Amino acid sequence: MSVDRRNLLHVSGASAVVVAALQAGTAAVALRAGRRDYADAVWGPGLAAVAVTSAAVGSGDPWRRWALAGVTTAWAVRLERLMLGRLRGSDEEDERYTEFLEGDPTPVVLGKVFGTQAVAQLLVSAPLQVAAASQLPRGARAWLFPAGLAVMVTGAVVEATADRQKAAFMAEKKTARREGDGDDVPDSLEVLDDGLWAWSRHPNYFGDSVVWDGAWLAAAASAPAAWTVPAPVAMSYFLIYATGAKRTEKKMQDRPAYHDYQRRVAFFFPRPPRRPRA
Repeated sequence: MSVDRRNLLHVSGASAVVVAALQAGTAAVALRAGRRDYADAVWGPGLAAVAVTSAAVGSGDPWRRWALAGVTTAWAVRLERLMLGRLRGSDEEDERYTEFLEGDPTPVVLGKVFGTQAVAQLLVSAPLQVAAASQLPRGARAWLFPAGLAVMVTGAVVEATADRQKAAFMAEKKTARREGDGDDVPDSLEVLDDGLWAWSRHPNYFGDSVVWDGAWLAAAASAPAAWTVPAPVAMSYFLIYATGAKRTEKKMQDRPAYHDYQRRVAFFFPRPPRRPRA
C-alpha cells in the first residue's frame, strides 16, 4: 500500500470540516437573502478548498498534491467568476431551485441543497484526498500523474472555451434583439451551433467532466487511488443527468430550431458535426 491510512483520515477529516463550514456559511447568507441558488457559488470554491486543504494536511508526494491543488483552484476561480456573474445578473432565484424546493421548510432545504452538495463535494474530491496521502510509485505507473494533469488542463480549456463562445453568442443575440423588433432574432442566432457547440450540445459540461477524469487519472498513479473511480463517474452523472445537460435539453424543447440541432450535433461526447439539412 502506498497510502498512509492515518494521514488519509486527517486529510478526509480536515476536508469535511472545511466543506461543512463553507456550506454552512453559504446557507446562512442564502436563506437570509431568499436566494437558495447561492449554493451554485460555493461548488467550485468548495472543491478548491478541499484540494488545498488536502495538499496542506497530506504527507504524500508534494509535487502531485500541490499540482492538483493548483489546477483545481485555477479551474474553480474561473468557474466562480462565471457563477457570480450569473447570480448578480438576476434579482430572482433560479427557477430550478424554486421548483425543486417549493413548500419545503428550512431544515429540508438545508439537507436537500447544502447538505447534499457537501456530500457531493467530498465524493467528487475523493481522488484528491487519497492522492494527498499517497506516495508516487516507481516505474511506468507514475506517468499517470503528468498524464492526468494534462487531461485536467485540457478539460478546463475546453470548458472555458465553450463558456466564452456561449457568452459571445448571448451578447450578440441580446444586441440583435435590442436593435431589432422585440424577441425576433436572425435565424443564425436561434441556436448556438458554431465552434465547440458544433461538436457537442454541451461542450462546457463535457469539459468539466474531463477535468475530474484527469484528477482521478493523476491520483490513480498510486494504486489505492484507482478505487476512487466512483468520483469521476458521479461527477459525470451530475453533469449529464442531475443538474446539467438533461435539464438544459428539457428547457430547450419548446424551440423548433433546437430539435434540428439535436439531430445534427452529438449530445455530450463530441463528434464531427453533421451538415444541416437542406
